[in-house]
Amino acid sequence: MSQTTEGEAAAMVQPDSHPPRLGRKRDHTRDPEILTAALEVLAETGFDGMTIDMVAARAKAGKATLYRRWPSKSELVIDAVACMKQNDFERSHLPDTGTLRGDLVAMIKPRTMEEAEKKLQIMAGLMSMLSAAPELADAANNALVRPRAEANLFLMQRAIDRGEISPDCDIATLSIVSPSIAAYRVLIERKPVDRKFLIALIDGVLLPALGLGRGAEVSNAEASNAVPSNAVASPTT
Repeated sequence: MSQTTEGEAAAMVQPDSHPPRLGRKRDHTRDPEILTAALEVLAETGFDGMTIDMVAARAKAGKATLYRRWPSKSELVIDAVACMKQNDFERSHLPDTGTLRGDLVAMIKPRTMEEAEKKLQIMAGLMSMLSAAPELADAANNALVRPRAEANLFLMQRAIDRGEISPDCDIATLSIVSPSIAAYRVLIERKPVDRKFLIALIDGVLLPALGLGRGAEVSNAEASNAVPSNAVASPTT
């Protein structure tokens, strides 16, 4: 049997002095700027006219960076809409007025007419995308409806915890009612969702379903917090 030399033995126990390089980590710090640019391009051109190259140019980002992160413009649009909605309904920003109706009304955020029009254009672009790729309906639902539904669920559970509504209420189902109706109104009927519509939905549908009666009066505090005449609600509130 041949003997192993000291050099060979050392080579066997010494680690490779040149280990394989790991892949470069992706930098996601610019994602918010890119997603904002995607929404702007979508609103201006519609889904059919939109390209990832346009978004890269608007965001002043490399095209290769966008293509690695979002292989298709459909994926980019879904992420952009999800980001837009998530920012509106972060749990730390949810109101706590002491009543469920007060919380739901406080969630109706005023928007300028210009912002509302932009969001309607974004939703129209999303609808165009779903017409061309219906298999993305679940992803679109998660981006468009789920953030508001999760916020509603949190507010309804809090109302149960303080004894305002019965724990027997099916809040899992009722939490998706208002965002689903709002999405249908915008995407299918192509109509804006304004404050009057949303309050009618709260008072005429949600509160009665939760056992809180119908047509609750606006509190003095709410009445004094007047909404500017040139403002409307978020189209997908």
